[in-house]
Amino acid sequence: MMDLHCHIDLYPDPQAVIDECIQNRLYVLSVTTTPKAWHGTYALTSKLPRFNTSLGLHPQLAHQRLHELPLFDSLVSETRFIGEIGLDGTKNHAPYMESQLEAFQHILKKCQEYDNKIMTIHTLSAVTSVLDELEKHPGAGVPILHWFLGTKKELTRAISLGCYFSIGPAMTVSKRGKKVIEWIPRDRILIETDGPFAALEGVSLKPIDSYRVCDYLAGQWQTDLDYLFSVLKTNLRNVLA
Repeated sequence: MMDLHCHIDLYPDPQAVIDECIQNRLYVLSVTTTPKAWHGTYALTSKLPRFNTSLGLHPQLAHQRLHELPLFDSLVSETRFIGEIGLDGTKNHAPYMESQLEAFQHILKKCQEYDNKIMTIHTLSAVTSVLDELEKHPGAGVPILHWFLGTKKELTRAISLGCYFSIGPAMTVSKRGKKVIEWIPRDRILIETDGPFAALEGVSLKPIDSYRVCDYLAGQWQTDLDYLFSVLKTNLRNVLA
């Protein structure tokens, strides 16, 4: 199983979380929020199989960290994985949209210099703007829209742009999240937790909680877990191809 979007370095005890992932043979993408966090986060799992670390600049931090874009540029060749990046149009962050766009556009342009990047992208209250930028920057990489809560029209457009969608346990307990999950084609679904930021019943999610999504999807698809796992593994292979 997999967790394609979590923040390993931000757990109170990262090593305990890592050990649990190893014991359960999880494929994990450890996501960073600033370029300065890259080296420390990468060092946590760099020698372990089934772990990868992504290089990112979170949109909620963009206005404070634009000065780290040159550092991003110097590190981008060290990993195939980029994130967390994107845009955030929620009330507290919309006033900084200009800085967010500067960071997101810069990163997409840099990724266009390569032909193999995989991007995990934040789209909260900014889906159309994110898709506009992906359209303006073809070839930047494979986009994975994490915790996607857009409209059906936006989802259809995202699919046309080659996007995948990583869904987490928190989406399976909200009316909106459940509806979006129904819309996503099976061949575009990946699994995440967004732990430790995402929580259920006041408890931060860990990568092992990705199994909750599997149980939910198996019920919705009326299929067994073996079939579900085969679909998810195929989707992951297609992303990594």
